[in-house]
Amino acid sequence: MTGPDTPASFKLAYVPGVTPSKWVRIWAERSPDVPLDLVQTTAADAPALVRDREVDAVLLRLPIDREGLHAIPLYTETTVVVVPKDHLVAAADEVSVDDIADDVVLHPLDDTLDWDTPPGKPALERPASTADAIELVAAGVGLLVVPQSLARLHHRRDLTYRPISGTPESGVALSWPDEETSDLMEQFIGIVRGRTVNSTRGRQQVQEKPEKKTPAKSNRPQAGGRKPPPGRRGAPKGGKRRR
Repeated sequence: MTGPDTPASFKLAYVPGVTPSKWVRIWAERSPDVPLDLVQTTAADAPALVRDREVDAVLLRLPIDREGLHAIPLYTETTVVVVPKDHLVAAADEVSVDDIADDVVLHPLDDTLDWDTPPGKPALERPASTADAIELVAAGVGLLVVPQSLARLHHRRDLTYRPISGTPESGVALSWPDEETSDLMEQFIGIVRGRTVNSTRGRQQVQEKPEKKTPAKSNRPQAGGRKPPPGRRGAPKGGKRRR
């Protein structure tokens, strides 16, 4: 049941590796009476979730099919290669795709990088998920190239990762239906873009200018009842004031 006294809510979905905690905290500070409900979803299901209005907005990875959706790019992640700690790659600060050309590189079905074929040698089968691929890396089956946040999410003591060049990068975006931009949506857009609580966007809010106050006339009477003519104020030049 909803009524006039029931506060509205804002439902936000997010994909693995994306951490909305900072934005959730700011929302709670600015709108303590409006609950922000978090929904975790997969990268594959994220666009449909918001397109079908099951959530108000979603934090997802680009690229996506943008039909019917707004998408504001927020940041681009570093791409890394996940390897066993005793792998040669672990000795380097950064590697390129040429450095792993002779290794088996896993390509999970939920891969978030925009490429048809990863570098290196293909595995016999594609793992069902990134989590499954991490297990195979730990078993010595192959390597895995992913956005850095996913490498952190699936961190294991026996694995490490290094930045890799020559690969696609994963961009994170805020997406919502393009026909619906509510006041709450505008508020969340402002938060993720770093706007202050007093800033506005798009909506021209005309503020009435305060009327200029006319300075009050002095009621103090002037000496002699008249304003002295120019050049006659004070003592005459070169002489004393007459008594």
